[in-house]
Amino acid sequence: MISCDMASKEHPQTIGGDNFLEGKLLIALPGMSDPRFERSVIYMCAHSGTGAMGIIINKPIEGLGFQELLRRLELPVSDSTPDSPILFGGPVETGRGFVLHSGEYEGEDSTLPISPDVSLTATLDILRAIGEGKGPDRAVFALGYAGWGPGQIESEIQANGWVHCDADASLIFGNHMESKWAEALATLGIDISALSAHAGRA
Repeated sequence: MISCDMASKEHPQTIGGDNFLEGKLLIALPGMSDPRFERSVIYMCAHSGTGAMGIIINKPIEGLGFQELLRRLELPVSDSTPDSPILFGGPVETGRGFVLHSGEYEGEDSTLPISPDVSLTATLDILRAIGEGKGPDRAVFALGYAGWGPGQIESEIQANGWVHCDADASLIFGNHMESKWAEALATLGIDISALSAHAGRA
């Protein structure tokens, strides 16, 4: 699970108010210099004075679906088990799994509510529940996460690496991976064809 200090809500932010990215979508701009985050859309799970943490929601891992993952973990798979793509959640701890899911599901002592509609769970129990058809209504599974140290994400935003917007369930949970980046930017009124012509850092 996320460490207690990463998920803490007690540390104020100096930019944009306390925890201003928590529960938001972070969207990479075309000038993003890190290829791991190129065209990424990230759901931000935690943001405090000690840093920030999020899950990339638009980069499926080629050749790996949910059913295959359950088989590798020796968990039950049935005809009703969904076979949605497994996502590359970010470059940190890529061997760990994280499930972003709708808020009605709550694992015992293991679920972190991020907003009224979205929670994060990182235990095998939720995978077993999904495999048995007893899991949350909507969920995405990712391996790894994106993490930033104190003040790092604020600096990257100021350097025109990222923009952020309110989260939308269709963007978080939808399987339309190829179009999520453009759709997320469009919610801010940004046309990527026009933006690409002026890409770069301030």
